[in-house]
Amino acid sequence: MAIDRTVAWVGGAALVTLVAASVLVLRPWVDDPFSECREASVAGGPGTLGGPFTLVDETGKTVTDKDVITRPTLLYFGYTFCPDVCPLDSARNAEAVEILTERGRDVGNVMISIDPERDTPEVMADFTSYFPGDYLGLTGTPEQVAAAAKAYRVLYQKQDGDPADYLVSHSTFTYLVLPEVGFVEFFNRDDTPEEMADRIGCFIDAS
Repeated sequence: MAIDRTVAWVGGAALVTLVAASVLVLRPWVDDPFSECREASVAGGPGTLGGPFTLVDETGKTVTDKDVITRPTLLYFGYTFCPDVCPLDSARNAEAVEILTERGRDVGNVMISIDPERDTPEVMADFTSYFPGDYLGLTGTPEQVAAAAKAYRVLYQKQDGDPADYLVSHSTFTYLVLPEVGFVEFFNRDDTPEEMADRIGCFIDAS
């Protein structure tokens, strides 16, 4: 049964990622101050992706993007009941942040839940505690989560199944967001921690 559930989830995630790839495309844009750093691009330009959000942190406090993104920050959308992809991506992102810390860079690491029905602030706090560094989990109402996901063009869909034991298909990009600038880059699952650290460092130097 576990194998069947994992295969079904991976298939759904692959479909969502494929659709998302039609929105996030590899194409340079004009007048880009970070052109030397960037490998990924977004249809329509940088200003068309990302934006303000209001969510709930691990203590139950309502926070906005201004409260959370006070330094260069990696932003990932996932959920704590995810069987494999989210923990792997979270570990990869945490390792990239650790490399940057060793290089004297201060970078935040945030996961926004796309499963607010189960991911309470307490559940998010427990999940992020398993990863090294300062990993912050955010959740919120379904409406708050949907608004944040829409801003970053994140696709997600709850799968049919047990009401308490279901999977959520979702796109798996990690976003780099800079204070006062906003979204500047996204990373695919194939990017290694070292590759991420090098590119993030370039953006920090250029900002």
